[in-house]
Amino acid sequence: MGQSENTPTKQKLDVLEERLSAIKGTDVYGNIDATQLCLVPGLIILAMFKISEFDKYDGSSCPRSHLTMYGRKMAAHINNDKLLVHFFKDNLTALAS
Repeated sequence: MGQSENTPTKQKLDVLEERLSAIKGTDVYGNIDATQLCLVPGLIILAMFKISEFDKYDGSSCPRSHLTMYGRKMAAHINNDKLLVHFFKDNLTALAS
């Protein structure tokens, strides 16, 4: 009569449907709003803002020296704690973070 229920195409479709169900049904993260993913909530970075280039800290040198250097390069923004915190993570290598 009809096509066999066990054709390769049907098997592939079944596998894809199973994977999609697994992805849709996990809900591991719940309802996450993008603002919950922000390191520093409420930070506004102007479109024209450009951060200075830094040597990334890898944990092998003096952390105080790195903080001093970071403070000097970000001196124009030294009173904006949110901005300083937001960009500090970009100055660490994977080993130091």
